Parts: sequence; structure tokens; C-alpha cells
Amino acid sequence: METAEIARRFLTFFEQNDHTVVPSASLVADDPTLLFVPAGMVPFKPYFLGQQTPPFDRATSVQKCIRTIDIEEVGKTSRHATFFQMLGNFSFGDYFKDKAIPLAWDLLTTPVAGGGFGIDPEKLWVTVYLDDDEAADIWRDVVGVPPERIQRRGVEDNYWSMGVPGPCGPCSEIFYDRGPEHGVEGGPVADEDRYVEVWNLVFMQYERGEGGAKKDYPILGDLPKQNIDTGLGLERLASLLQGVDNIYETDTLGRILQDAAQRTGTRYGAAERSDVMLRVVADHVRSAVMLVSDGVRPGNEKGGYVLRRILRRSIRNLRLLSGGDTAHLHGLTETAIGAMEGIYPELRAGAERIHEVIDTEEKNFSDTLRSGTALFNRAAERTKGSGATRISGADAFQLHDTYGFPIDLTLEMAGEQGLDVDETEFRALMQSQRDTAKADAKAKKLGNADISVYARLLEGSGATEFLGYTDHEGEARVLGIVAAGAPAAAAREGETVEVVLDRTPFYGESGGQLADKGVLTVEGRGAVRIDDVQKPLPGLFVHRGTVTSGEIVVDDTVHAAIDDGRRAAVSRAHSATHLIHSALRNALGPSTGQAGSENGPGRLRFDFTASTALTPAELAEVEEEVNTVLAGDIEVRDFQTSLDEALAMGALAMFGEKYGDRVRVVEMSDYSRELCGGTHVAATGQLGIVKLLGESSVGAGVRRVEAAVGIDAFRRLSKESLLVGRLSEQLKTPREELPQRIDSMVSRLRAAEKEIEKLRAAQVLQAAAGLAKDAAEIGGALVVSHRAPDGTAGDDLRRLALDVRGRLGEDRPAVVAVAGVPKDRPVVVIAVNKAGQGKGLKAGELVGIAARALGGGGGGKPDVAQGGGTDATAVDTALRAVEQRVAATP
Repeated sequence: METAEIARRFLTFFEQNDHTVVPSASLVADDPTLLFVPAGMVPFKPYFLGQQTPPFDRATSVQKCIRTIDIEEVGKTSRHATFFQMLGNFSFGDYFKDKAIPLAWDLLTTPVAGGGFGIDPEKLWVTVYLDDDEAADIWRDVVGVPPERIQRRGVEDNYWSMGVPGPCGPCSEIFYDRGPEHGVEGGPVADEDRYVEVWNLVFMQYERGEGGAKKDYPILGDLPKQNIDTGLGLERLASLLQGVDNIYETDTLGRILQDAAQRTGTRYGAAERSDVMLRVVADHVRSAVMLVSDGVRPGNEKGGYVLRRILRRSIRNLRLLSGGDTAHLHGLTETAIGAMEGIYPELRAGAERIHEVIDTEEKNFSDTLRSGTALFNRAAERTKGSGATRISGADAFQLHDTYGFPIDLTLEMAGEQGLDVDETEFRALMQSQRDTAKADAKAKKLGNADISVYARLLEGSGATEFLGYTDHEGEARVLGIVAAGAPAAAAREGETVEVVLDRTPFYGESGGQLADKGVLTVEGRGAVRIDDVQKPLPGLFVHRGTVTSGEIVVDDTVHAAIDDGRRAAVSRAHSATHLIHSALRNALGPSTGQAGSENGPGRLRFDFTASTALTPAELAEVEEEVNTVLAGDIEVRDFQTSLDEALAMGALAMFGEKYGDRVRVVEMSDYSRELCGGTHVAATGQLGIVKLLGESSVGAGVRRVEAAVGIDAFRRLSKESLLVGRLSEQLKTPREELPQRIDSMVSRLRAAEKEIEKLRAAQVLQAAAGLAKDAAEIGGALVVSHRAPDGTAGDDLRRLALDVRGRLGEDRPAVVAVAGVPKDRPVVVIAVNKAGQGKGLKAGELVGIAARALGGGGGGKPDVAQGGGTDATAVDTALRAVEQRVAATP
């Protein structure tokens, strides 16, 4: 049975059972918390959450889904896929377990001739949640599943929630027994390779509170309406009904995979390595077609980045499989459209546009691959020239990071030349790169330009010559201009631009040192204000700024001049960083290492490894040592040498830096000696003074000190001295006695605040007797609905609610709702006595109603619950909503 027929039968079956057929939503999620739709129920979330009223009580759909969390695993197994389709049937307060369970069983087991899938009932097992006796009874007594094929499982397997407060409930799963050749007997609890999950039926019947995604969260109460959400993986069901081992052998993915094998001259099943590549191509080409069809375009951010990534993965694997650079994606795209158009006819209508987008990306990446190959060849020649047989992990990482070369491509190219690759170093560099904060910072620095734009500039024009160690200005030629992420021939006044020069005095941000700023001037025609300089590729300086007058054109001769004052201030900060590094090692021991830094104009931060915080005494000791050394006016010297010689003389290598065979050493006598490419002062006396501003933690085992340097440090000390003087004058206390005087004042203030809090609480509770006396009778219950004065603390609101409830006694059902606005955000507390709970009134449910009116959420136990929101103007509305709910309770 073809995949399109499976989908058709599913929709027809539920349409015949009074479900509305809902077309698949776009893969691009209409939800700010999601990038793509990852599950079939996502388009119906507003209905399940009660945010919108559904236009139907029952629905069914075939929903397109994308999951990107395990792209790297795609191909390595026969289960993972980026794009997949979920068949689902949904009930919004209409039917529940007694209807959903038989419907699923009937569709699966009804013979093909009768419109079903014709699965042998003896092959099916089911699981239910631990205490879901209702579902177990339906499977056994209504459906007729033997008790030995009904298994109970815990919260990890058979309980569902969205991972956040909202609907939740137990689920029941249907498994297909593939037979003893696939594993051991004993049902799903024994072997999920043999017993494959086919269908998941979720019974939404409770509301959960805050807590973990999978467990450890409170159940706040029953949902107002019980809902059904089911999911049946179309690809997985197709593999079972088509009698194949996995989803990559079905009629859709298998068709693309076999076409890829034919085009590349390989055979699926011949070798595991090529099988993995073919699975990657089949999945990624189909995923790309579906994404482009839904309007996604390749880019460097969000969905565009995902699309670009999977397309480039496909291209790489196709080249590895074929051993050449033939373009295969156009034909494979057509195959994917043909394989999927039976379910999504819009693919054929949009085929021309889909081809155009994918063809363009393949062409652009082909240029990048050529540049990367040239870089690899240079690395291979350098390796052979040194007599080595192993390409460094740093070179392999540069190929990956700059040109998108996967390590297996680099390994294969190295093998062809009798070389191997330092994979250990490569993996270490890859792990370091996965730091998301660094990735975000890098993305912001590079803007929206494709890295291949810079790669082509570097390949065509060579590296930029850096003049900045000796010259602060000079003449240079414009080699390239990038505007709006693309190469440009010229840029005019007002445009934001990136300029590449053949030589430059501008320091490009690196090694923790911020970039220079300054001006590029085209004599008689224009000027560009430079605000930043980055090195997206080693050796390539990209000057970012704004054309302030006239225009700048490729091949122009410009006068490049940096801001001398800024350079001097940054250099002082960088030299101070080296001194602080040495002082910290002297204070804490040689195991203390640099973990990052930033050197700006007159200010720095320095991250270092340490298991505990520095004491005030240690911090003072470091500061004194640094200032003692700089007062000695030690010469700051730099020179180049081999890496081995530099390390032999004790030079420190910095965190995260890559070094070639020749390195630059910056030394301050024997006190400090480091490998460094930054700019520095000529002698330590030029620093003037270094003032440590504080020490803090930035992560496990990493601390940070911040400091001001030179005139910035003087200004800081001057302000602090002025502040201390004013405090001394106002408090009429000598400077040296200020700490004791301030401690005494703070202690008295805290004592006064506690006393005021006690008085406020007593005042609030004084109202309890009157509130209880004036309780209204609503729906057979005593109800107190009270808005406390603004500013009343949340704890006082809770105490008041409990006090009033106690005064109402237990003879009659009673509900107490107290709300207020402690600090600009409304809070509501609800207390229900035992008689009220016996009537069906639960505090957790009532507070949820009130909190939603306030634009928030909340929950708690049946006897007392607390919630809040964001709309302070809706307090009275929230209290009325509680009264209405009580009135509606029989």
C-alpha cells in the first residue's frame, strides 16, 4: 500500500466517523516558541489550551513536521528523519477513551477491502499508564485484546504533557510485533526493536503546573473538557504495510534513495558507509523540497540556516558517493517532488520555484567547495613539506568551520595523498565551538553575509597585510566591498558597508582585544567611518562602517587612519591583562589559566580557571602586585620565534587560540611572557594605574575580574573618593569609620521594616471578621470575594484567605477569594473548606480561572491555591469569574 493511499485511507476513515478533515499547516510554525512544526497536534494547540474556540468538535489531519534536534543522527540509523508526517485524529471535548480506542483498533485491523489497513490483530500489543484502569478495561473488555498483551508503563513512556503548564494526561500506545527474528519476546517492555510503536493515543484530562518537562510537576485538577490527541507516524506505518525493514525503504524515501544511488554509481546495502550517506541524501533532499515549498529560503539564521545546512550536507555526501563534482540536486529534487505530490499536489504547481532555490544553493556551495579544496591542498603541502604525515586538527577544523567540510571528507582527501588527520584535536575544537554564547556572538559580528563571500575574496586577493604594530595610518587599495551581505562594486553615502583592503593599520578583533576604529578617506571623493574590524577568515581583515560622504569604489586608493586615542587606551588594557594574568598565577598557583578576556578602551575583563572565589585580601594582593610591577616601568618587548622555542622559554599560550609554526611573543622582563598577536604599550609605566573593580563567577570553575586602566582608573578612583567624602560629610563620620556606621544603619532599617511588616499583616487580618460576616451565598456556598489594598504582600493575602476560611467553619461549603496587587503584578489566593471540596469546588481549578483572567496562570491543592498574572486592571474581573464558576457548580 503506497504512502499516499495510507494517508487517504486514514483521512477517509475519520471523515466517515464525523471528523472534519483539516489540511496540513505550514512547516513554519505560527508560534513564537517554535521554529518549525514538530508534532501533529501543534496547529491545534490554541484549542487544547482554551485560547480559541475550535470551529469543530472532531478533526483529522496529515501534518507535515520537521525536527532538527538530531540532524547529525540522520542516516546513522534507519529511524531518524528530519521531515516526517503525522496522521492524527482529535477530539475537543467531544469523545474520549471509550471512542478513541475502538476507532484506532478498527482502522488498523479492518481488512484492506473494507477500507482499513488489514493488520493482523494477533500482531498488536498495547501499553497503558500505570493506574489507567479505564483504558486497560476498554482494551480488554470492549476491543478484546488479551490481558497478556496489555502492559502498563510509567510516566516516562505513557504520560504526556507539552512540557509546560497546561493540558496533560495518560496515553496508550499500540505496538506491532515484527516477529522473533527482530528480538526477544515479552512485548514492548522487553524489546522495542521487535515491538515497534505504531500509534499513540493521548488522553488529555488534567491540568499540570510548573515543573520538569517529563515529570516532577503537580496536577492542578481536571480539565474543563476532556480531549483526544493521537499521533500515527505515516512513514513508520508505511514501512510495516509495505513489508520493508525501515522508513528509508518505503515508496517515498526509497524512491529518492535509489535515484541517488543510481546517479552516484553506488548500491544501497553494499556498505554501511555509503548506506549512511544515501539515507542522509534521501532525507535531506525531501526535507529541503518541503521547506522550500513552504516559503523557507537558505540563509544564515533560523529556518534559512536549517535549510542551508541540510542542502549542503546533501551536496557533500553526493560528491563523496560519486567521487566527482557533478550537480545532482536538480534531478533528485524532481524525484522528491514526484514521490510526494500524491499527498501534496502543491509541490508540482511550485516545482519551478523549488528547483530555482535549490539549484542556486547548489551552485553557490560548489564555489565554496572549490575554495575549500584549495585550502586543503595548501595544508597537505605544508604537512608534507615539514616531513609529517598528519594534517593538524586545526586545519581540519578550519575546513569545517569556514567551508563546511565534514571531517569524513577531509579524511578521505587526506587518505588519497597518503596522509591522515589529527581527529582528537579536531573533535576538541568542535566541542569548544558548540558553546552557544560564542556562536551567537560570532553571528552578530559577521552580520548576514554568507561566509563564502569572504572566502572568495580571500582566495582571489590573498591575505591582508597588517601594518598596525608600527603604523597608525597609511595608503591602501580597496580589494572588495560587501554590502547587505553580498559583493558590491561601490557604496555611497549613508550605506553600511564592509571593506577589504590589501594592507591596513586597523587591528581586527581577536585574542580578546577589541578592534580599532577610524576613517578611510578617498581623496576628493568620499570617506567611510570604520566602527569595527573583524577577521571572518584567517588573514582577512573586514572593515565595517558607514559611508559618511561621497562614495567608495573597488580598486580605490584610500588613506586608512585609526583613532590613536582609542588604540592607546586599548593597548594599555591589553598590557594590563598580561600583568593581571601573572599576578593571579602567583597568588593562586600555576594551575590558574586564562579562560577568555576582553580588552577595550581603558577597561578590561579577564576570565580565569579557579575552583573558589578570591577573598578580598587575595584581590587586594593581586592589585598591589600589578601596580608595583607597572611602577617599575618595565620594557614591553615583542619578537617572533618558533612555537617550540616559545613554549620552551615558558611563554603561555592563550585559551582558544590557534598557532602556526611561527609565533609572536610579548614579554615584560621575566614577569610575564605570553604568545600574543595584540598591541601593547612600550613600557609598563604607561599604564599609569590599574584598579580592580570586582571579581565574580561566570560558570563552573571559571571566575572573572574586571579592571579599569590609566585615566579611566583615575576617574573611577576620583568618583569613589568624592562619593566617600559626601557620605562622610552627610553622616558626620570619619572616612575610616564609615563601614561600621553604615552597617549599624542597615541593621536598624531592616529591624524597622520587619516591624512595619508585622503591623501591616495585623491590619490586613483585622478585616477577616468583617469579611466572614458579610459572606454572600452563591450557588449553595458561602463566598467571600475581596480585593485587598494595593501593596498588600502575597503572604498576607494568603494568611487573610485562610483566616477567613477558618471563620466560616465547615458546616456549609465555603470559598474565599482574595486578590491584590503587591508589586504591579496581580496575585489571587483561593481557599476552599472541606465541605466546599465535597461539593466539587477545588481551589486549584478556581485559581486557574482567576489567573487566566489576569493574563497568567497558577494552581495548587484543592484546599488552597495561588496564582497571578500581568493585568492589574483585571482584578475585579478575575474575582467575578470565580463567583460565576461557583454559581455554575451544581
